[in-house]
Amino acid sequence: MNPSLLKSGHFATTVFGLALSFLIVGHAHSQSLADGGETRTITRTGTTAAQFLKIGVGARAISLGGSFVAEANDLSALYWNPAGLSNIQGGAVQFSHTKYLADISYSYAAFGFRIGSLGTIAASLIYLDSGEMKVRTVSDPNGTGEFFKAQDLALQLSFARALTDRFSIGTTVKFIRETIWHSSASAMAFDVGVLFTTPFRQLRLGASMANFGPKMQMSGRDIIFSTDPSPLQEGNVEIVNSEYLVDRHPLPLLFRVGLAWDAMNTADHRVVVMTDAAHPNDNSEYLNMGMEYNFRDLFAIRGGYRNAFEVDGEQGLTWGVGLNLRIDRSTRASFDYAYADFGRLEQTHWYTLNLYF
Repeated sequence: MNPSLLKSGHFATTVFGLALSFLIVGHAHSQSLADGGETRTITRTGTTAAQFLKIGVGARAISLGGSFVAEANDLSALYWNPAGLSNIQGGAVQFSHTKYLADISYSYAAFGFRIGSLGTIAASLIYLDSGEMKVRTVSDPNGTGEFFKAQDLALQLSFARALTDRFSIGTTVKFIRETIWHSSASAMAFDVGVLFTTPFRQLRLGASMANFGPKMQMSGRDIIFSTDPSPLQEGNVEIVNSEYLVDRHPLPLLFRVGLAWDAMNTADHRVVVMTDAAHPNDNSEYLNMGMEYNFRDLFAIRGGYRNAFEVDGEQGLTWGVGLNLRIDRSTRASFDYAYADFGRLEQTHWYTLNLYF
């Protein structure tokens, strides 16, 4: 047995044991309230900033129900598990877009390439734009004539390296910024992930921690106002510039542990079964599940289910297709489509283009 394989396997087992401990401890320490004899779980929903970081990227991953931690092998790995970047050979470019809920525009662009035996480096941009909305006040409920936007972005730089032929590790450093009208908040954060291929019929294990960083706080001229501290007293300062006290909110920290298994892998057919367990700091634990059938690496059909067992969750079934085209000996392109159901919030459609060279 290769000693390096034993070492990497032991290290991977330790990492996955720690990740599973996070899930178990987080579940064991979830708070509950008794209401008329009925116990309700406190999920802390809506208590974190930068909510756009929870949406996901890549039509292939979305169609698989977001169960992509152990299968991440394209540029969407920057989001799901940066260790998956080690699977990229040569260079790659990815563009993804969806018209999210409430006509919100959500886009993702990434570029990466292998640096010989040193590893793989990649950069990406996540961008969300709410579109223009009317500024409404109590005195002008139909609009003041002004318009505002909510815009979010995350600039990410990732590096991944295969330490052995079975074990890879990767990390991402990101700059996060949220803007609404004349106010904004920003922070730096990082992700880390590992990927391990077991000797058992290409069973792969993946784990990642995303959005570890400081709290965010909004600031800007929208928070500043003028007031008279003593309106009933004459002779004092009549106008004092003041500022609303705005809370600081943590980032949506997320731990994921996943499995991917090649149930069938022949020259013509490949079937992959995937599942992820996730523990967020602002919601209940949940499971993602997915399956992909690939015919001769030309056409793929995918299906999945997102956020199973999440308390009061609206997400559910997903499905999609993929098409691979070889342009020449060294260049190929792929197009992926995904459909994601959001229950009472209806559905979203995702489109992704990949170029490999």
